[in-house]
Amino acid sequence: MSILIFDSEAAFYARHITAAHPDLTIRTATTEDEALAHAADTTAIIGLAPYLSPRLLDAAPGLEWVQALTTGVDNLLGRKGLAITNCRGIHGPQMTELALMLTLACLRDLPGTLANQAAHVWQRKPQSLLSGKTVCVLGLGAIAEHMAGVLKAMGVRLTGVSGGRTEAPGFDKIYARADLAQAAAEADILIVLTPYSAATHHIVDAEVLAAMKPSAYLVNIARGGCVDEDALADALRSGSIAGAALDVFARSPLKPDDPVWDLPNLIITPHIGGFADVYHEQALPILQAHVAEYARGGVAALTERLDT
Repeated sequence: MSILIFDSEAAFYARHITAAHPDLTIRTATTEDEALAHAADTTAIIGLAPYLSPRLLDAAPGLEWVQALTTGVDNLLGRKGLAITNCRGIHGPQMTELALMLTLACLRDLPGTLANQAAHVWQRKPQSLLSGKTVCVLGLGAIAEHMAGVLKAMGVRLTGVSGGRTEAPGFDKIYARADLAQAAAEADILIVLTPYSAATHHIVDAEVLAAMKPSAYLVNIARGGCVDEDALADALRSGSIAGAALDVFARSPLKPDDPVWDLPNLIITPHIGGFADVYHEQALPILQAHVAEYARGGVAALTERLDT
């Protein structure tokens, strides 16, 4: 077994994994060229899924397992004979903080305040309060459960939309996915958290956006493909919703001339939802558990595979 760790924190992960499994061959890389130099005899790779290119994966003929340092593994699924695990469950704090930041920035018009600051304009206006608002979360996984506690502490009425769950801690009401438009119609804030799949492609479409209140905001921190961006652009230009905040996009990264930049009442963040300064510390326990399984029994021993 030969494990390649391809990440800016590769040395940190390698130090801890080697201490627990001195019999394993552990190699590290911080660039793709370094990773390619070790690929030929690699059986497992640990790294951020978006940076695991077909070029790198194809250069490792003995590759049997990828441990993604992300939750999303869209670019890895479907590769024949490859076991895949991820870091699901560690993103609750940072995703919750981003959702709350974007929600408050929308409600309190932070972009307008910053624009006034840049123009040296002192202008006061009424501020919208989050407390008492209805927040609807689309997608009820581990992140949503973490988010629920924080949002409830802010005094909101919390609803959720799920493809399968009928109850979740902290939620006042849960709608079936088929009733998303109804849930959106009642919400002041619609937060998109659902994983991206064929079933959730453009799940927030023109119908859902049309159902939202003119005073409502959309916050997408899930995947760009979950929202019909053309329909959202129409809604923002027409003023049928108050605004939106997007951390993810169908076209990513956004090019400088992408028209999305210039949409009115839109806050853009560059896919930072999962990032944290302590991310390597958050991920380490998951890596240690999965490497221990792999060392004990190979890919057959991995208990949280996504490819099966």
